[in-house]
Amino acid sequence: MKLSKLLLIAMCISFFASCSSDDDNDTSKGEYDNGFFILNEGSTGQGTVSFASNDLNVFVKDIYSAANPTDLLGKFAQNIFFDGDRAYIIAGGSNVINVVNRYTFKLIAKIDSGLANPRYGVVKDGKAYVTNANTYFDYDKPEQNPNGNTDDYVAVINLASNTVESKIQLNATANRLVLEDGKLYITEPYNNSKLLIVNIATKTLEAPIEVGYNADCIEEENGTLYILRGPYGARSEIVKVKLSDKSVSNVTFPESLDGASFMDIEDGKIYYTVNKSAYVMNLTAATPSTTPILTSPVSYLYGFAVNNNRIYMADGSFTADGKAYIYSLNGDLQKTLTTGIGTNGFYFND
Repeated sequence: MKLSKLLLIAMCISFFASCSSDDDNDTSKGEYDNGFFILNEGSTGQGTVSFASNDLNVFVKDIYSAANPTDLLGKFAQNIFFDGDRAYIIAGGSNVINVVNRYTFKLIAKIDSGLANPRYGVVKDGKAYVTNANTYFDYDKPEQNPNGNTDDYVAVINLASNTVESKIQLNATANRLVLEDGKLYITEPYNNSKLLIVNIATKTLEAPIEVGYNADCIEEENGTLYILRGPYGARSEIVKVKLSDKSVSNVTFPESLDGASFMDIEDGKIYYTVNKSAYVMNLTAATPSTTPILTSPVSYLYGFAVNNNRIYMADGSFTADGKAYIYSLNGDLQKTLTTGIGTNGFYFND
């Protein structure tokens, strides 16, 4: 009797200890936790989202279709932004934002009214702010859309109801944006030399800042905005805007670096691309490096990011599946992934 009771107690202790151990070790929030998303814009068809684990051992080419087999992501997938356990996937060609669980990619809702060619989004206090390119000026037939360069807006989205509750008219074109201290800073790379400033509390435009034409990529670091000017034939440079006093300074690139197209900031360094090559310089450097870290085999560089001690470059083919090239910070190739049509961005889910 005593032996039987002892065996029973031992089995129970072992069972509960085992269950407790399993629960403690199961920290994953879903199958797409601890990895990164690769956004594929698509061409005439639908956009897609790929996933790779942080250790690069797991790769799924189209996770949206896998999680939502009866739904379509939408055309011209442009951007992904996050809020809590949700991811918001902008499909500009379909005027829709897909709301999914960021760890399972199961569809939660669609925001499909009040949008006109949505581009990029940020989140603050339960609201999303999304730039909308609306319509474009027709240079061949200007009389058909005379307001095409001045009718863009920011859609203010209530994330509790997933509805556009208001619009902030910009009287300009709009593209990338960052949110800092209650203000949106928006670059418009095509038709204006100003950095737009929107006060989100009053939903009004403040006086813009002159930064020069062809401003595109924008990042904030330690109270300073870093803005890359470069494509479309202009002399490349990084424009620095100190937010405390709106003062502007420039790091102008030499002619050999004309046509810089992407920029990212990581661990106190600025990474930037020219053609197929990536470069790095310190935040405080007065002159840029002209020696590349790496030169990629991409046919068309269409996306770029630096994160977790890696450099990510996207080959955005629109006639076949694109590729993602993943490098160490020293420029050593770690992985090549075959993704989808029009690969254009990387988003990190950790």
